[in-house]
Amino acid sequence: MEVKDGAELCFPQFPNTSCRKPSSPWPQTLLINIVCYSISLTTVTLNLLIIISISHFRQLHTPTNILLLSLAVSDFLVGLVLMLGEVLRKTSCWFLGDFVCFLYNYLSIIISISSLGDMVLISVDRYVAICDPLHYNTRITMNRVKLSVFLCWLYSASYSFFFMKDDLTQPGRYNSCYGECLLVIDYFTGLIDLVLSFIVSVTVIVALYLRVFAVAVSQARSMHSHITAVTLQLSVTPKAKKSELKAARTLGVLVVVFLMCLCPYYSVSLAGDSLVNASSSFYVVFVFLCNSGLNPLIYAFLYPWFRKAVKLIVTLQILQPGSCETNML
Repeated sequence: MEVKDGAELCFPQFPNTSCRKPSSPWPQTLLINIVCYSISLTTVTLNLLIIISISHFRQLHTPTNILLLSLAVSDFLVGLVLMLGEVLRKTSCWFLGDFVCFLYNYLSIIISISSLGDMVLISVDRYVAICDPLHYNTRITMNRVKLSVFLCWLYSASYSFFFMKDDLTQPGRYNSCYGECLLVIDYFTGLIDLVLSFIVSVTVIVALYLRVFAVAVSQARSMHSHITAVTLQLSVTPKAKKSELKAARTLGVLVVVFLMCLCPYYSVSLAGDSLVNASSSFYVVFVFLCNSGLNPLIYAFLYPWFRKAVKLIVTLQILQPGSCETNML
């Protein structure tokens, strides 16, 4: 009986302080691992393709694509680090120690907040591009975008330190036993995070996208009302109308998917439940992380240049001399 009990412990050599191994049935654990690792691999692959595409081809070095690159980097880290870490915490013991647990939790907050920040910056970029296109080139410059991306990551690191400052002085202070890695946030801190990370971000994004949607529909109707004007206008109107309506539909999809992935996570926080102790915490967190796999599908696959870039990458044509000067548009 002692051997059997010891086999169920994460650290059998410390029977009094060791955590027990997760007791999920083997088929269920295997299924969870296969699904989660597949999603993680897909997320890493898609975002890595975006990173290579924008970094390699010089014609893609635009303000909008710099924002997409920053988003792809954070989403790449989500797939590579956070998804695998959550699977480890759900299906196995934490064997990496308290300090690595602290680093993982600190990095997880940085990546998540930077991803949200990139979403806000992209919404601002699209707002200026559609609502004020005549001043876009003067307001959205490469230097300003790079500075915004840098400040976004700097804010994420500073913001994350606010949550992790207590764990830095005493790593593993909230762990009840060896083999556990917890991130415990008190109610007041969680309320601040709810306001700053969710309410403010969602309000800004939704407000900007609603404005963009209204402008797109207004322009489409305005063009339709003048369809009987000049012959030149007749040839241009359908294309402009289709473009504006497509942009409006795309923005609507972005908002819906964004809210679908974020709402479950922050709904639990708003209800006052502990994500650590809730039985469904793993699935709530993983849905939140899956937004990183959907971002490249929504943002990048809508661009023809990305499909062309993927073809050049897969066929290894980017290894040819001068491939960075390829016409991608």
